Amino acid sequence: MKIGFFSTKPYDRTYFDAANREAGHELSYFEAPLRAETAVLAGDAQAVCGFVNDTLDRAVLEKLADQGIRLVTLRSAGFNHVDLEAAEALGITVARVPAYSPHAVAEHTLALVLALNRRIHKAHNRVRENNFNLDGLIGFDLNEKTVGIIGTGQIGAITAGIFQGFNCRVIAYDVAPDPDCEARGIAYVDLDTLFAQSDIISLHCPLTPQTRHLIGTEAIAKMKPGVMIANTSRGAVIDTPAVLEALKDGRIGALALDVYEEEGDLFFRDLSNDILSDDVFARLLTFPNVLITGHQAFFTHEALTNIAETTLGNVTSFEKTGAAEHTVSVENVV
Repeated sequence: MKIGFFSTKPYDRTYFDAANREAGHELSYFEAPLRAETAVLAGDAQAVCGFVNDTLDRAVLEKLADQGIRLVTLRSAGFNHVDLEAAEALGITVARVPAYSPHAVAEHTLALVLALNRRIHKAHNRVRENNFNLDGLIGFDLNEKTVGIIGTGQIGAITAGIFQGFNCRVIAYDVAPDPDCEARGIAYVDLDTLFAQSDIISLHCPLTPQTRHLIGTEAIAKMKPGVMIANTSRGAVIDTPAVLEALKDGRIGALALDVYEEEGDLFFRDLSNDILSDDVFARLLTFPNVLITGHQAFFTHEALTNIAETTLGNVTSFEKTGAAEHTVSVENVV
């Protein structure tokens, strides 16, 4: 089956070419993101593969359908950027990678928390300049701190377990509590309780209408002063302007981000010679208690291997049976 890949980087080609040795599909790679004006690049492909910041609204899906595209396969778990109703009406199947390496994201979450807490990024820069002064580098013990996990799917559950390894008290909120987490001593509480008791809040929920801007002015007002927030889920779970104000007045003591609501115009590209036009993101970068990585939590060898194999598995299944292994439909939207 011929597949057009959008928003690709050299590492995408390396891992998909390796996975395709057995699958035997015809792969075409495009650096351009999938947009209404770039959809034509797919040519006579029967499927396209999009990434997290590609646009798959009705206008784009209509163009793809007109070109004969029958399958949109996402090399990501999130699908909030896809108009599923339009896809269904146009007869386009949408598939995703529901789990690639939850350990990769969970471990990156802890890396962010530890680096931010102990000011590793600042200390590294100081030492490189022969500055060994410790002023401003003080952190706190994770031992016996209360960590609130919002979302205990695979990633959230693994993250909770790692925090337990630091002897943290872990509480959680999820619309569907996990019995395995409860058996490990993780107490499920309501959001207000989680906000009030947590020293660290780690976000691992999908982006839905209910979770969009979940962390906003109202939620922040219920949190412990000086709380640390880590987000490796979806950028729009956080209301960034509200968080900026809370950073300014000290309500939020530290912020670790691997995702950002408007990241589509920033992440996965080299803008080192450009002036940032996003004033909100630029303000975030001015805070010494903010640590940001560019959506790299998933970026491990194991995860990239699983993403490639699962994505091509969806295509192979669709080609043989007319149904992908991991389809997404309007029923999946909470």
